[in-house]
Amino acid sequence: MNTNQPMKPLDYFDRHPVFRFDDFAAVHAAGGRRSRQTTSSVLKQHVASGRLLHLRRGLYATVPRGADPERHQVDPYLVATQLAPDGVVTGHAALQFHGKAYSLWNRFHYLTRARQRRFTFREQEFVPVQASPSLRHVADLGGGVQERPHAGGVVRVTTLERSLVDVLDAPESSGGWEEVWRSLEMVEFYDLDAVLAYTRALGSALTAARVGFFLEQHREGLMVEAHHLVAFRSLAPAQPRYLDARREPGRLVKGWNLVVPERVLGRAWDEVS
Repeated sequence: MNTNQPMKPLDYFDRHPVFRFDDFAAVHAAGGRRSRQTTSSVLKQHVASGRLLHLRRGLYATVPRGADPERHQVDPYLVATQLAPDGVVTGHAALQFHGKAYSLWNRFHYLTRARQRRFTFREQEFVPVQASPSLRHVADLGGGVQERPHAGGVVRVTTLERSLVDVLDAPESSGGWEEVWRSLEMVEFYDLDAVLAYTRALGSALTAARVGFFLEQHREGLMVEAHHLVAFRSLAPAQPRYLDARREPGRLVKGWNLVVPERVLGRAWDEVS
């Protein structure tokens, strides 16, 4: 058997439910014997035959043999991963992937170093989140990224520990405080050393205070030890800050220098559950 023989397109499709043009071209090029134009023509033929869906420029999904292309449900987590070469499912979408989101959404955030535009496919919205400047040039984007087999492919997704920090860093993108609190409360255990390490790498005093406040409020259930709270307090802002970017009034929690709305302090949503 010739091990240098390129993989046949149909075999590639069977192994890659969602894929990028560049990744397929690297295999199909056969060591430079085939041009990108030839590769493009092959993909167009399979789109025309119904074997592939062209999701957007440079991105394709495989239609299983015998399936209807118009009805085939493309896995959104695979799409989010493949929308950028370094794409990582993040935020609320990551919690949803892990089965820890209070509400199920058709909006999926993905982390990338690049600037990209939102993209919608069959009522599912994919929202790019550009990595923060402090992490953009780090090889692993600050850590807390894992690869998980899923739906015949591989999803890159933030861990529960990084997801905790990310949704508290950008709560407005994660459904607001009630959705964030209820989602994070679905997690039975966090590796708090990993949470602390990523919080430090992110470098936001406000986010560190938010994380510390959440952990303190759930100290017993999450088995948060005093030394972890001390470490988070050392990262908190020196001057009082509002928990919410909208500067919602509330009570100053001195240990964290956070002005926290009463509804968050008392988890008012629990009263109407």
